[in-house]
Amino acid sequence: MTPTSGARRGREGLLPERLPPTWTLALDASTVSGTIAVLRDDDVVAEGEALMRGQREERLMPAVLRALASAGCGANDITRVICGAGPGSFTSLRVAAAIAKGIAVGNSARLYRVSSLALLVAGPRTSLPEGRFLALLDAMRSERYASVFEVGMRQEVREVERLGRIDRDAVASVCERFGARAVGPGETLEASPHARGAARLIRAILAVGPVALDGWEPDYGRAAEAQVRWEAAHGRAMPGR
Repeated sequence: MTPTSGARRGREGLLPERLPPTWTLALDASTVSGTIAVLRDDDVVAEGEALMRGQREERLMPAVLRALASAGCGANDITRVICGAGPGSFTSLRVAAAIAKGIAVGNSARLYRVSSLALLVAGPRTSLPEGRFLALLDAMRSERYASVFEVGMRQEVREVERLGRIDRDAVASVCERFGARAVGPGETLEASPHARGAARLIRAILAVGPVALDGWEPDYGRAAEAQVRWEAAHGRAMPGR
């Protein structure tokens, strides 16, 4: 007798046929380092990093290709792309978003966004302990991008409140207000956003749904410095903004 479709014969009869894996590429470039993670189903199987500033050539895409090769898949195998949405470095975020969109369009894959501040809390290789954390990234001009997150008993990460930009001098009082500990580059708890955090956040990311490829842009947090200088010099908004 021929086995029914979608099944194979094993020693104990018909067994369900194993489905091919879902390959996900996650990347973030909100700080000086761009990070990459390749997920096979919901597990991280390869990682990568690339310096985003002070380089003569673009290094994030080559790092993406190396991570894919290490995972044993190619760019054409990717069916989901998750991109760190900022806030953070204007130019670096644009590079990561362009790569994410390009791969998504080329593969007819879905593109999802995730807060880079959430990746800061979810991304450390050694998980943060249970409790509340004030996630901080440099916003220049003595300011910090800030959001409060809570890490639960099962290491689930939940955003409590998004604060936007706060003064560097206000960090201690904000921590006291929320009963949180400051975490971020140069903070008491040293950490940076990493794309591997997408694995811990995958359910929440997918629940929000994909973004529109033709209209989505990262949350830059503030205008690029070149734009700020141009508008200050000319006394008006830069054309096209």
